[in-house]
Amino acid sequence: MKYQFKRIAVKIGSNVLARKDGTLDVTRMSALVDQVAELHKAGVEVILISSGAVASGRSEIKPSKKLDSVEQRQLFSAVGQAKLINRYYELFREHGIAVGQVLTTKENFGSRRHYLNQRNCMMVMLENGVIPIVNENDTISVTELMFTDNDELSGMIASMMDMQALIILSNIDGIYNGAPSDPDTQVIREVEQGKDLSDYIQTEKSGFGRGGMLTKTTIARKVADEGIEVCIANGKKDNILIDLLLHPETTVCTRFIPAEGDVSSVKKWIAHSEGFAKGKLYLNEQAVEVLKGAKAVSLLPVGVTRIDGEFEKDDIVKIMGPKGMQIGVGRVAYDSEEAVAVIGKHGQRPLVHYDYLYLE
Repeated sequence: MKYQFKRIAVKIGSNVLARKDGTLDVTRMSALVDQVAELHKAGVEVILISSGAVASGRSEIKPSKKLDSVEQRQLFSAVGQAKLINRYYELFREHGIAVGQVLTTKENFGSRRHYLNQRNCMMVMLENGVIPIVNENDTISVTELMFTDNDELSGMIASMMDMQALIILSNIDGIYNGAPSDPDTQVIREVEQGKDLSDYIQTEKSGFGRGGMLTKTTIARKVADEGIEVCIANGKKDNILIDLLLHPETTVCTRFIPAEGDVSSVKKWIAHSEGFAKGKLYLNEQAVEVLKGAKAVSLLPVGVTRIDGEFEKDDIVKIMGPKGMQIGVGRVAYDSEEAVAVIGKHGQRPLVHYDYLYLE
């Protein structure tokens, strides 16, 4: 069989793997493993980003005292992650396929060195026929260092690993043009670049996970802007992964159409580094217009009106418009003291070079 893609990231949500009582749905998990194994044997490289550790652990242990939300996540994930990865190991072993566990935190994406270390680890795994199974390390993550949810993590993994497609599996068919309970509501099948979805997005969180359709859409847009196709589909449907790759035109899902053209590895890292920004550069209107023009240009000091925060050379900073709206992020070529000394001046080297600038 000829599949549409040869390198994909698959995010499996908590609501796909957990039953209503919070226990692990081994039957559904097994069905998804069978599909991934089929793709793997056909030469498709797959990285799994799997939720379910906290939900899995919750069904295994009853705390002896009342715990706060962070303590609960740490306890349940510590127990549940062992259970989850062991189940994956056993299921894939039936197909003769090796898997490897990758536990990460948001901090590990904050520096270029850690970012590349993770990338190299997973590249070695793929080159040796091992399927990486990635999850956030909830045992050491605390609130301010958490990913928004595994949707955010999956987007960062897909970008980092130069995947052709990211498939986000939830418990619904995609993004609807109305309430999913309404019989006249339909799934939005394609989302083109720049299409406004604000009227259709529900802000509620999912049952067992931390995220919802709003974060899925935000991540999907960013990843699609980097040239990676994104599909939001129903992971509880039989054969969904195979159908998405073999019969993309007829399989119900929401597809985000990718932008054309290549995006460098560094720019992909910077695009997902907003959470690590150490300061802000405020631009005048003319500088914003120049940056957003058709021609690729660097950010020069002459267009900067104000600097907030303290940062070192090569730190990530947010790029702000004159009205305080964020327009991008970049890796700064000055420390904050040097930057303050040159703002508004002509004839200076760029504050943020084009190669290290990502505009939203």
